[in-house]
Amino acid sequence: MASNPVFNAEAFERAQNSARAVQPMTLQGTINKSFFLLFICVLGAWFGWQNPFLMDKALWIIMIVGGLLGLFISLKPRSAPFLAPVYALAEGLCLGVVSLFFNKEFPGIVLQAVSVTLAVFLVMLTLYKTKIIRPTAGFIIGVLGATCGVALFYLVCLVLMLCGVNMDFLTGSSRLAIGINLVICIVAAANLVLDFNFIDEMTSKYVAPKYMEWYAGFGLLVTLVWLYWEILKALGKSRRR
Repeated sequence: MASNPVFNAEAFERAQNSARAVQPMTLQGTINKSFFLLFICVLGAWFGWQNPFLMDKALWIIMIVGGLLGLFISLKPRSAPFLAPVYALAEGLCLGVVSLFFNKEFPGIVLQAVSVTLAVFLVMLTLYKTKIIRPTAGFIIGVLGATCGVALFYLVCLVLMLCGVNMDFLTGSSRLAIGINLVICIVAAANLVLDFNFIDEMTSKYVAPKYMEWYAGFGLLVTLVWLYWEILKALGKSRRR
């Protein structure tokens, strides 16, 4: 089982039954779709960066729409070829605006965050391909538990903030706040290993239809966006010290 909720074996098992008469999902096809979605996300980020005042008014709406799209795609993998690019665009628009605000406060921080995210991705891919890190059952359970813990932690923090509780230990620039961000970055990076492994297994074990390449690419994009966001926040907090 992969810790990324988008990647679940049941979805692939259901999909393989309809793949007999069509070209099956392949690893190369998944890689191509993943890069395409990343390209769309970057285009959206560029537009958001160039039009911050236009986007500022619609930012929350786009964030909500992006979240709903992500949830719908997770539940309906068949929609991935049509909705995953829209999701990538929505995520890109939001990241572009937020990144611009960070860069105005800390010049150069976005380039640094992108570079670190790319470096982490390549390192984790190398560690997975060379089998230095093996996604054993214990590793998978550990990352799954950590990911669920992070989700629950953020949910509790959101509720507390809405109730007016001071969450400076999370949003501030203290060593504790930076440490929490770094731990979450590690959890996100570990999710990449499980994502690589899961895509590998699904393309070799199951006869999934072609649309599942979009579904898998969407899931990988979710992890990358999460990783970039946590790295950007960690760098911002460290700059404020």
